[in-house]
Amino acid sequence: MSQGRANQRLRTRKDLLEAANRLMREGKRPTFEEVAEAALVSRATAYRYFPGLEALMFEAGLDVAMPTPEAFFEGDTTTDPVVRLERLEAALFRMIAENEAPMRMLLARSLQRSVDPDHDPAVPVRQNRRRGLIAEALAPARGQFGAAEFDTLSKALVLLLGIEAEVAFKDVMRVDAAEAARIRRWMIRALVEAARSR
Repeated sequence: MSQGRANQRLRTRKDLLEAANRLMREGKRPTFEEVAEAALVSRATAYRYFPGLEALMFEAGLDVAMPTPEAFFEGDTTTDPVVRLERLEAALFRMIAENEAPMRMLLARSLQRSVDPDHDPAVPVRQNRRRGLIAEALAPARGQFGAAEFDTLSKALVLLLGIEAEVAFKDVMRVDAAEAARIRRWMIRALVEAARSR
């Protein structure tokens, strides 16, 4: 599958979430068909991305909690990637703490959907929200990294800055929130330094 096609599928999924949020802000409890129509896709296309209205509305509610990259870093003149990434890490994990149960449910649903024999593997089961935030965090320091190192750093940070990391810290390693934050910040510094040194 081409990168352009993959990006289009992510945009379609995002359009569905934004349409659901827009309709809810208008005071409506939309049907699945109304959301599809507002997103300018067919009902059949919408069903390729979400198994039903409940799953769509559930994720749309969480989607609102995630800031856009531009809004998050608006007015931030810091150019140090570590400082910007640590700010992002603190905000993301505060949001995760405030929404931990639904975030875990979203993770469980996406894992369940990924192994559903009827699921088209070309259709994303999750929205890629972190990548844009990480790209914006690193943007002022882009020249400090080679292209390959920047790409590797960005991908490594996606693994570190999300509900999956929270599950690993809390459930697998059984460390408290303060210790998890300390380790994440150590990892951010180590990853940035490794990317700079190549």
